[in-house]
Amino acid sequence: MQGDKLKGHLAIAAAYVIFGLNIVFCKDIATSGTVSPYVLFTLRALGASLLFWLLSAFLPKEKVERKDFPKIAAASLIGLFVPQMTFLMAITMSSAIDTALIGTLGPIFTMFFAFFFLKEPITGKKAGGVALSFAGILLLIFNSVHQGGAASTSPLGVALLLLNSLSFSLYLGLFRPLISKYSVVTFMKWSFLVSLVVSLPVSARDLLSTDFAAIPVNVRWEIAYLIFFATVVAYYLIPYGQKFIRPTLVSIYSYLQPIIAAIVSILAGLDSLSWQKMLAAALVVGGVVLVGKSRSAHAKEG
Repeated sequence: MQGDKLKGHLAIAAAYVIFGLNIVFCKDIATSGTVSPYVLFTLRALGASLLFWLLSAFLPKEKVERKDFPKIAAASLIGLFVPQMTFLMAITMSSAIDTALIGTLGPIFTMFFAFFFLKEPITGKKAGGVALSFAGILLLIFNSVHQGGAASTSPLGVALLLLNSLSFSLYLGLFRPLISKYSVVTFMKWSFLVSLVVSLPVSARDLLSTDFAAIPVNVRWEIAYLIFFATVVAYYLIPYGQKFIRPTLVSIYSYLQPIIAAIVSILAGLDSLSWQKMLAAALVVGGVVLVGKSRSAHAKEG
């Protein structure tokens, strides 16, 4: 059991490290102006669908019950289409500070969704861990290199980021039983196929007008990273990790994203290490540990 929990922690941590790097790359893609958010999402869904279906061909065949297809479609819309699309749209009209700040609301939303849908108690340790990590992320955000030079955030950007956080938190809290029922590859191949089909009418016009030959080489590599690592690999790791650790703990790992962004900035010479950043990292890790030690009276899976 301890080994399974460790696998879950490592999988979720790796996924959010990937997402942290993805924030930097998506911002660069957005500022390049060569690919719209709609096209970018469709490319992401197409690449993920192809890779997951290809991977499934080499694995034991798994049949999905007919009654579960509507649930998988709902999970795809709430957990893939809405959060990915709103993020890609919001990053073009939001500052880095506001993007990270609003993203930290995810664990709080998830804690309440898990309480309502999964009857997962809100223990003192869990609430304290969320608060501790939240304090750390606030300290990191307001001492980041982006504080003085970030672009302003529009009201629509704020609304999109709130919708992003709410939808993914609802996905983590509501669909864990369904995710646990099937293998990760089976679940994700159908989920991304649904997202792809839904995105096509939205992105059709932009797809036809995009000059793919004019996309800079560095942006192409960033898109490749987005499709393979930030979509296929990360979205494989999240449902895998969900099988072993609770939704609130999965969500709290989202606090790793701004930390990774700060580290990338330091390595690139855009920022420097300070005691504020070190303290912020300690608070975030301490919060994750505290939530991990919280024991549910109804679920002992950890």
